[in-house]
Amino acid sequence: MGIPLQKNMNRASWLLALALYSCTPRPEPLVYGTDGCAYCKMTLTDVRYGAEIVTFKGRVIKFDDTNCLLHYIHSEGIAEQDIYQLLVRDYSNPGAGLIAAKESHYLLSDSLRSPMASGVAAFESADSMQVWKKRVHGIFLTWGEVVTQFK
Repeated sequence: MGIPLQKNMNRASWLLALALYSCTPRPEPLVYGTDGCAYCKMTLTDVRYGAEIVTFKGRVIKFDDTNCLLHYIHSEGIAEQDIYQLLVRDYSNPGAGLIAAKESHYLLSDSLRSPMASGVAAFESADSMQVWKKRVHGIFLTWGEVVTQFK
């Protein structure tokens, strides 16, 4: 992804645009087998699960399970206004990267073997979640219900 430049953009404007672009907080890829969970300290191993908090200051905090992310928020007292993004792994498409936690669809099932036994998986699309719901006989949760589940 590059910075779109205008033909009439002077050098100072271009440098300002570059500085602003480079200061934008960004998520980092989860490195399975290497990265550790900030809450439970386990190494991330299951590519279908994972989560990140990206702060406005650019700090990236990684987790092996959605419930670890939520326990960390509740126990560490990270303020909502300090969080730039909450991201989770799409269970049905783990190779696609991270997706927005608050817009995701969640499934709760005892058949889902998540790293910290939460039994919760995130899905980017409602259709994908419905397919898995039939397979694992789970129940649909909204982000608010997931947050409440792990308070």
